[in-house]
Amino acid sequence: MQFLLALIVAGPLLGAVAALLPAPPGLKGKSPDQAVLRHGVTVTGVILLAALVLALGFDHDQPSKMQATTDISWIRALDVRIHLGVDGISLPLLVLTALLTFLCALYSYFKLPAGGSPKAFVALLLVLESGTLATFAVLDLVLFFLAFETVLIPMYFLIARWGGEGRQTAAWKFILYTLLGSVVMLLGLLLIGVKAGTFDMVALATDNGRGLTASVQVIAVLAIGLGLAVKTPMWPLHSWLPDAHTAAPTVGSVLLAGVLLKMGTYGFVRIVLPIAPEGMQTLAPYLAAFAVAGIIYGSLACLALARPGNKGDLKRLIAYSSVGHMGFVLLGIATMTPTGVNGALFANIAHGLVTGLLFFLVGAVKDRYGTADLDTLAGATGAALYGRAPRLGALLAFAAVASLGLPGLAGFWGEMLALFGAFDPAEGLSRPAFLTFMAIGAFGTLLTAAYLLIVVRRVCMGGPRPAGETAIADVQGYEFAAWTPLVALTVLAGLWPAVLLGLTDPAVQQLLAGGPR
Repeated sequence: MQFLLALIVAGPLLGAVAALLPAPPGLKGKSPDQAVLRHGVTVTGVILLAALVLALGFDHDQPSKMQATTDISWIRALDVRIHLGVDGISLPLLVLTALLTFLCALYSYFKLPAGGSPKAFVALLLVLESGTLATFAVLDLVLFFLAFETVLIPMYFLIARWGGEGRQTAAWKFILYTLLGSVVMLLGLLLIGVKAGTFDMVALATDNGRGLTASVQVIAVLAIGLGLAVKTPMWPLHSWLPDAHTAAPTVGSVLLAGVLLKMGTYGFVRIVLPIAPEGMQTLAPYLAAFAVAGIIYGSLACLALARPGNKGDLKRLIAYSSVGHMGFVLLGIATMTPTGVNGALFANIAHGLVTGLLFFLVGAVKDRYGTADLDTLAGATGAALYGRAPRLGALLAFAAVASLGLPGLAGFWGEMLALFGAFDPAEGLSRPAFLTFMAIGAFGTLLTAAYLLIVVRRVCMGGPRPAGETAIADVQGYEFAAWTPLVALTVLAGLWPAVLLGLTDPAVQQLLAGGPR
């Protein structure tokens, strides 16, 4: 188990180095480009297999216990340690990351975005995977920061080199926002480490803030929360996200929405909640207020983009929808209750599955029509996908209704539990305030349903393809292979939520009571 976790974290990094080396003659296949793309699929496939074996070997009777742990001294002067481990909170995120990266590598093998060399693309994809997996596995504050920052450079180049129109501006906006937030977060992490005398996240969580004064906790939560909120992204620190998603290649958008945004909310759960509970309690109402503002803002922005004549970009619309969906995650965390935090973690996974699928589908629509402009797609000679590419249209409609939170699909449970948590927040939090936040969030679900149903009506519905009009390709074999796991897991999580909640709930209970042991 220890070896498996170390392989999962370090394997992609070694694979990235190997991707830059010349391919052995017997492995080149038809061309060196094909060989390196096949290398990317192989490495990410091995990491996914290792993650699944780790999940099967995980002691499901003790999900609150840190398992597969490694604890080695690294920088003695600062007491920084290479400390790795997984529990019921981090394990689902590890598997989600490994799955989405593998599906992106598989998709890219058949549909590589135009831009730089395949070698650089595969190497950056693997470095991105390694940094993300490390973020969910490390148990030292300094290592967490380093892993948190590792993902910035590869994502910057994926947008800047393989993105579409406006990619340079979007890439610079992405990295400047996230770097500035990270600088402030580092100060908060150092403040905790210096004041508590350790950077070990398990020891700090077990201490549950007793070694930190209330004022230190408030300052630390402000500083760390700001950096995490930028990555989440929380309104009004979200403005880098729509540009990044619109310009990014399809696989970049999938990983950005499906994995990178989860790093911010994971930091709130793993670091802020257990290590600085008094500071979190002081600032929780403000976090909840920003969360519900993001829910409403994201939904209204999507409604504006979906309106005829507004030249709304479908990728941009889904990006704004992420602001709203992550608002539910932040609201659940702000309640500081097991119900709310479990809802936040469930919504994290559901968003990764559903929004990852949505970006895959929109990328396919854009490839076929040469545009993601809603007015063009819904025009007289527009998509009408049900009549022109029925499988693609059906999948897009499925992903849309899953995103709006239809009962029986993954998107429902996280949002519902977050709202239930707001109905009865933790002791010390104002119940009238959180009831107000719950009502606003519930109204946001109606707005979400409205804009997603408008999108389905405009893009998918219409008559059969007129005679003489050029046909478009329906779902291809490689697309079917990349999208089917996301569809299946969306249904599974919706019909059998206990699979995920059975992992997270004991770990959350322990975390709120005094950290994992």
